[in-house]
Amino acid sequence: MRLIIRDDPAAASKFIANYIIDRINTFNPSKEHPFVLGLPTGSSPVGIYKVLVERYKAGAISFEHVVTFNMDEYIGIPREHPESYHTFMYKHFFSHVNVHPSNIHILNGNAQDLEAECVGYEAAIKAVGGIDLFLGGIGPDGHIAFNEPGSSMASRTRVKTLAYDTIIANSRFFDNDLEKVPKMALTVGVQTVLEAREVVIIITGAHKSLALKKCIEEGVNHMWTLSSLQLHPHPMIVVDEDATLELQVKTVRYFKSIEAVASSQGFEQILPSKVRTGPRPATKSIEPLPETKQEPSILSPQPLTSTLLAAPATEYPLRSITPELIPDRMGSRIAAH
Repeated sequence: MRLIIRDDPAAASKFIANYIIDRINTFNPSKEHPFVLGLPTGSSPVGIYKVLVERYKAGAISFEHVVTFNMDEYIGIPREHPESYHTFMYKHFFSHVNVHPSNIHILNGNAQDLEAECVGYEAAIKAVGGIDLFLGGIGPDGHIAFNEPGSSMASRTRVKTLAYDTIIANSRFFDNDLEKVPKMALTVGVQTVLEAREVVIIITGAHKSLALKKCIEEGVNHMWTLSSLQLHPHPMIVVDEDATLELQVKTVRYFKSIEAVASSQGFEQILPSKVRTGPRPATKSIEPLPETKQEPSILSPQPLTSTLLAAPATEYPLRSITPELIPDRMGSRIAAH
């Protein structure tokens, strides 16, 4: 895991935005071979979107051949609602860059069949070859997307009831009125995120410092779902100084030191799939290790968690229909004589 520490939220946002731009440009996407980007909402990524829009307008990046999948959406509010995640994404990002509407995927919280909507979302991700880079943020309780504390590490896109703490945190977007805050949402699952080839998380502010500590310094715990990134081969968390307040001093010094050493050596993170990372310059050619299994490809993405979870969900499981309850009493079970 890489932990990148910057002075403030603006510096952390700029680092991530430039990182995403470098990834896309290196990938050199085309219509037949697009770059697939997972995107979050909330206050944390706003600064990232601002820099991405600025760099797009400056001609540093094109999103013409980028396919996007958003993490989540509320259930029960119109997509035109000022606080829907559809509105959020167009307000802060999609309306300002050249991403094609047909390449934008956001869960429909008003779908007639929410179960089918979730199954179709997983199928759409699989159809484009999986997500290359999933950008995310976390809540103060360490949840990623709407995978609230207690969520299964093998979970996939599904309907999720929001925790009371999340409802309180989101009330600031709904006039601080808890009654106006949606109580349920559609969200990608923990495993959906883990199957991305790279995961980049932004965490800023002292109010999220305990969550960072739990996810960095302690073990994998479904009560802090971001800790699942310990199971991923290519995770990166970018934070500001305030977010490190609960970390041990030696932890902060360790990650700062390895970043300095890596930078001095010109080291770049190596991604797991040759097919999906674009051409590598001849000067950076790396002799591959002997293949032990099929690598991920556009047509056959390989779940990254398949060897890490005891029983990974390789396909989205359809829930069984709950039968109607039939009233019963003990007297009806006694045979008449």
